[in-house]
Amino acid sequence: VQLVESGGGLVQPGGSLRLSCAASGFTFSDYAMSWVRQAQGKGFEWISGIHSSGSRTYYADSVKGRFTISRDNAKNMLYLQMNSLEPDDTAMYFCANHPDDFCSGSYCWRYDYNHWGQGTQVTVSS
Repeated sequence: VQLVESGGGLVQPGGSLRLSCAASGFTFSDYAMSWVRQAQGKGFEWISGIHSSGSRTYYADSVKGRFTISRDNAKNMLYLQMNSLEPDDTAMYFCANHPDDFCSGSYCWRYDYNHWGQGTQVTVSS
């Protein structure tokens, strides 16, 4: 399994970024995917998930209405469109694959991922 994140960078408050996660080594369309982040000196925070089919999406309250997760199963790609970025969004962002049943209702409830990417840094600062 290989997950490679990209698209991070430095952006001003209120700006936008689009993160990508290229997946390989497994049947992408069989797995749900999530984005998680870790700010310096803090623990991991799950922020968004998407069903294996792409039919359902899940968001943490901290990003709901600002971030949009999507996937392209034909291209084995996961995306995170981040708008209205705030300084508190500064973190390393990771993608992870997991079974669909990690998520239900409005959130993903399990975080014991077996596979992660190396992360991409997002810095929101003026």
